Amino acid sequence: MACSTHLLYPAAARGHLRFQARPAAAASPSVRLGSGTSRRRALGLRVAASAEQGRRQVEVEYDLQAKFNKLADQIDQNAGITRLNLFSPCKINVFLRITGKRPDGFHDLASLFHVISLGDTIKFSLSPSKSKDRLSTNVAGVPVDESNLIIKALNLYRKKTGTDNFFWIHLDKKVPTGAGLGGGSSNAATALWAANQFSGCIASEKELQEWSGEIGSDIPFFFSQGAAYCTGRGEIVEDIRNPLPANLPMVLVKPPEACSTAEVYKTSQTDPLVLLKEITENGISQDVCVNDLEPPAFEVLPSLKRLKKRIIAANRGDYDAVFMSGSGSTIVGIGSPDPPAFVYDDDDYKDTFVSEACFLTRNENEWYREPISSKITSEEDLPPEVASVSD
Repeated sequence: MACSTHLLYPAAARGHLRFQARPAAAASPSVRLGSGTSRRRALGLRVAASAEQGRRQVEVEYDLQAKFNKLADQIDQNAGITRLNLFSPCKINVFLRITGKRPDGFHDLASLFHVISLGDTIKFSLSPSKSKDRLSTNVAGVPVDESNLIIKALNLYRKKTGTDNFFWIHLDKKVPTGAGLGGGSSNAATALWAANQFSGCIASEKELQEWSGEIGSDIPFFFSQGAAYCTGRGEIVEDIRNPLPANLPMVLVKPPEACSTAEVYKTSQTDPLVLLKEITENGISQDVCVNDLEPPAFEVLPSLKRLKKRIIAANRGDYDAVFMSGSGSTIVGIGSPDPPAFVYDDDDYKDTFVSEACFLTRNENEWYREPISSKITSEEDLPPEVASVSD
């Protein structure tokens, strides 16, 4: 991912320089401009025959803006970066099957993960300290384990590469915690990506993906292109060639309560490849958006079951599917960005998190970019609380 500073100049900086030349009486030293039509075009040089014999008109075009932008890019490349702002998107599980329990206590799963447009923003800057990272966040109450994932990711990168960069990090948190959206895992993946950019990309994306599995099962997914079939603990990632369309809207509805991941894992015998084939060939429907963690999650949190039922009952054909993401407690409605009216009208849901979203992917060797429509436009939208965590 290139980081550059462009020096912008008004249109007046772009102009033409014209001069006329007569053939010299004798040979003289000259600068070789090259020959051929393509070479003249590349140099912005046009030569036209004049009506006056023995005289040619030469027109040289120059563009100061392009010249200075190129120079700025070269300076940035040579100097390295000292600050970096990155979007850290979350994910949903379009379907999730639990296929067994492992000897290490984890569960094997098979799931279609897909990045969506809701996410956090993380600002990184190099710290003069060579002994610790410092992390601040815009909201109070972010779980320590989730915040520490960023620090763990940076420690992991230093351990794997031998680099000694430490950072000041500010986490602008928008993804709710305990939501089954992988917000903490995304933050850790983003931190690994950032550390690699500061170090001149000395590690490959594949290496970052493999290393990240050491600190979290969902983290490797974010080094996919944004849509992947994940198995094992979630760390075995297979990119999906045909991701779900970005123009397919959705709404996320998360009650204040969170589900305990450990309490909701069960096993299932359904073949997840059948679901994957159906989704990639025919799209999303209620029948294929199956989450094995819903029944146990609904036992742990009965209000979540009621929420899903009410959304389905209020659906007037807007949603193609309504389901829980991950281990909860977010309910996803695919097909419309609008939540049902009762979420706003019923006092039982006054503290419910609601957000529209869409599916998101990234290009190889580029990190995810926040869609313009979802960006915060005013500092007044930010929560006033500020918390700080240091390593």
